[in-house]
Amino acid sequence: MQARLLSREVLPFVLYMVLLIVAALLIDALLHALGIAWVGRWLGIPGVLMIIGSFGYSARKRKLITTGNPVQLLRWHEALAWTGSLLVLVHAGIHFNAILGWLAVGAMVINVASGLTGKFLIDRARRRLDEARQRMRDQGLPAQEQDERTYWDAMTFDAFRQWRAVHFPITLAFGVLALAHIVAVLLFWGWN
Repeated sequence: MQARLLSREVLPFVLYMVLLIVAALLIDALLHALGIAWVGRWLGIPGVLMIIGSFGYSARKRKLITTGNPVQLLRWHEALAWTGSLLVLVHAGIHFNAILGWLAVGAMVINVASGLTGKFLIDRARRRLDEARQRMRDQGLPAQEQDERTYWDAMTFDAFRQWRAVHFPITLAFGVLALAHIVAVLLFWGWN
């Protein structure tokens, strides 16, 4: 059971995060090696646009939009947010000249970690509940008894689904810091 937990939930989470950081470092190193490090400076724009695009899932979930398959939008949310974060990390590079930008990057990395944590927690809780119900169906237990026996598992699943109450403020903090960084860049850009 412990090996399954490690391989099914912990390892994929760690791999997603490590891959994000390593890919950003490799792309940044490649840009420097090719003498086109300036490209990284502009990757923040498509990165932010991808992250904004990932909010289609959130808008659908909150019924701000009514089109789109929620499952497909969730997949797009995950892919766009991860890829956009990668581009923003390359944009940030290893340059330590803007504290506001680094605060935004830090909040973004915490946001990605929060999103992945929710993804794996909710998936695990759902899978565990479904497996328990399937075992009881296989034993021939009536639906009412299944509900009674899985009451606490269902409550746990509902509690995990409330993880969004944590993820949302982290996302908001990232958004505010990113917006402040963008405004500061626009204000202090050498427009001459």
